Amino acid sequence: MSSAVSGRRPRFAPTPGFTLLALLLAALFVRLGFWQWHRGVNREEEWARFARGADRLESLGTHEVTQLPLFQRISVAGRLDGAHQFLLDNRSHQGRPGYEVLTPLLRAGLPALLVNRGWVPFSGTRARLPPVGIAAAGEVTLSGRIGTLPSPGLASGRSAPAREGSWPKLTSYPDMEQLQTALGSPLAARILLLDPAADFGYLRDWQAPGISPLRHFSYAIQWWTFALVVLATWGLMSRRP
Repeated sequence: MSSAVSGRRPRFAPTPGFTLLALLLAALFVRLGFWQWHRGVNREEEWARFARGADRLESLGTHEVTQLPLFQRISVAGRLDGAHQFLLDNRSHQGRPGYEVLTPLLRAGLPALLVNRGWVPFSGTRARLPPVGIAAAGEVTLSGRIGTLPSPGLASGRSAPAREGSWPKLTSYPDMEQLQTALGSPLAARILLLDPAADFGYLRDWQAPGISPLRHFSYAIQWWTFALVVLATWGLMSRRP
């Protein structure tokens, strides 16, 4: 009798509550995995578009920037408005704090195009902003990529430029409407990321947006692995003597 009892195999008897919890967790992890995978695919398309943008130089002329693809490299003529500039706060370069300089490029009969002239270091106090004046007067021709304003991960990081007061105006992750209000005139829907070799700029090292697509794909595999671990744990703990 004792040998018969000791030879019995454990039976599979999962409890309803534990089964429901395991299935919910596994479904959540699978969903998060697909979410990261789709983000990786979208980021891959963005990086490819960024690379294609440098293939040729298009003349913007009198067109709107939205008529050309994002990250397309263009040339555009106008007059830089050095009297009304914005300093984008909380912009770092290699771990150093600083600002990015946005200068309106005035074009006859068209909304002004904001030109991101690059990064300048933090001066040590926001009461003393870095000098970003422009010596150029008259019409200039600039080249760069069509880009967008930087966006924070959380809306709480935004700080609109002051409507009153002196220029340049300090702002953190503004939207285009806030910049238009402060400037008092219409702006193009996108900005120009000034070419690294172009005149009138500061430090410019433009990169494709966001983290690497491979990192998103690795996150997706990680979430799917968690789902398998949950199911394996559920199966092992549901075996009873």
